Amino acid sequence: MWKRTGHQPKIKTRDGPQVGQFKEPDSALEPTVPHPPELPELQSFLVFEDISHHIKEAGAQMVKKVNAIFQLDITKDGKTILQRTIDLKNGSGDMYPGSARLPADTVFTIPEPVFMELVLGKINPHKAFLAGKFKVSGKVLLGQKLEKVFKDWAKC
Repeated sequence: MWKRTGHQPKIKTRDGPQVGQFKEPDSALEPTVPHPPELPELQSFLVFEDISHHIKEAGAQMVKKVNAIFQLDITKDGKTILQRTIDLKNGSGDMYPGSARLPADTVFTIPEPVFMELVLGKINPHKAFLAGKFKVSGKVLLGQKLEKVFKDWAKC
């Protein structure tokens, strides 16, 4: 095997770009990457806000019944556009944006239209899962407890 020792690249002080060598990008050009949809425009964002208020009111009772952490990744065109964590395992319950701070018991990856149908009770979660409309990783059976949380929220 070849072995090279003591090699240090030599950098001259004049190496690198000179002043005025590169042009600044034109700020008038349109960005090529599309902007993500604004969160308040998403129906699921509004639902999560309402569920968050419900958890603040009845969280202590829910923690006793559920005892789990759920991470929900809402997708659009295969990309995650909204991520929320429902912590019904610690303290008096909490819902916060982003991935779970502690390891989530169950992670759901759901397209937004399917999420809205699930929350509003228009489709059966078990049938939707078996039909491949959304993905679940972790403890799949805890999904039944999350279904109860959504039903309790819908009653309010």
